[in-house]
Amino acid sequence: MLSSSLAPGADLCPLEPWQAEEFAAYVAAHQEHLAPWLPWATDVTNTDGARAFLQRYADAQRDDRGRLFAIRLDGALVGGTLFRVFDVRSGVCELGVWISPEAQGRGLVTAAARKMIDWAFGARGMARVEWRASVDNHRSAAVAKRLGMTHEGVLRQSFPVDGVRQDMAVWSLLATEWAA
Repeated sequence: MLSSSLAPGADLCPLEPWQAEEFAAYVAAHQEHLAPWLPWATDVTNTDGARAFLQRYADAQRDDRGRLFAIRLDGALVGGTLFRVFDVRSGVCELGVWISPEAQGRGLVTAAARKMIDWAFGARGMARVEWRASVDNHRSAAVAKRLGMTHEGVLRQSFPVDGVRQDMAVWSLLATEWAA
C-alpha cells in the first residue's frame, strides 16, 4: 500500500524517516492538541527526534511488526495512523490514529482506519484488531464505535502519557465481524 485515496484531496501515504523535518514541524505546531493522548508528542521535539521516531517504525515495518502512515489533505500532513503493535504470529494488531484540529470532522480518521483494518484482515490475515484510547478521549471512542468495534473494558493506569498513568479503554474487532 503506497498511497490510498480517503476522500477527494485526502490520501493515506507512508510516513518515512526522510520526512522527519516535515513531521517535526507538524508535531511542534500541534503539540498541545496531541500531547494529552500521545506520549511521542512530547518526545519528538526536533528533526533528529522525529527521524528517530520514524526510523523505529521503518524498522518495525521491515521486521513486519508495525506500520506508520500519514493522512494528507491537499498534500499537507494533517494526521496519521499506525499499527503500534503488529503480531503476525498471534494474529493481533493494535491500530492508533491522530488528526489535526483543522482536519477533524471530515471522516478522514474513520476512512484511514477502515483502510488499515481492510489491509490487516484481508491482505495479512490478522484475526483481531485492537483500539486503545484514554477513557477521556471521547472522539477516539466515537471512531471505534463507528468502526463497529466492541468495547471490552478498561485497563487501569496502563499507559503513561507525560508522566501520568492513563486508564485505557480497549476496543476490538474480529476478522469474522469485519467480513460480515
